[in-house]
Amino acid sequence: MRRARPASRREPTIALINIVFLMLVFFMVAGTLTQPLDRDLRLVDTAELDGRAPVDGLVLHADGRMSHGGAALASAADYLAALESDAPGTVRVIPDRALPAGVLVAVARELRAGGAERVLIVTERALP
Repeated sequence: MRRARPASRREPTIALINIVFLMLVFFMVAGTLTQPLDRDLRLVDTAELDGRAPVDGLVLHADGRMSHGGAALASAADYLAALESDAPGTVRVIPDRALPAGVLVAVARELRAGGAERVLIVTERALP
C-alpha cells in the first residue's frame, strides 16, 4: 500500500490580488475628481496658513497670461463675467510663483473694482 501524501496547502493569493486591484481602481478614481492645474504653473510657497483645496479660480501665469478652466482670458473682467453669480463674493486667484507682485496687485485691484468683495490668493503650503 502506498502512503497518502499530505495535501499541500495553497496560499490565498487570489484574495490579495483582488484587494490590490480594488485599491488601484479606488486611487485612479479618487485622483481624477478635481481638474488638474496647468502643468507649467508653480504655486507660491507659504507656511503656517489654513489651507484649502484649489478650487475654480483665476490662474495667473508667470508671463502675465490669465486663464480660467483651461481657457485663456484677456482680462480679469472676463473672469468676473464668466462667473455664474451676478455679484461675486469671494474670488480666488492662483498665481505662478514667478509672477511679478505688481501684476498680482493690479489684477486684485481690477477684481475688486469689478465687484469682488474678497480676493483670496491660493498658494502652496510649505513643509516644515
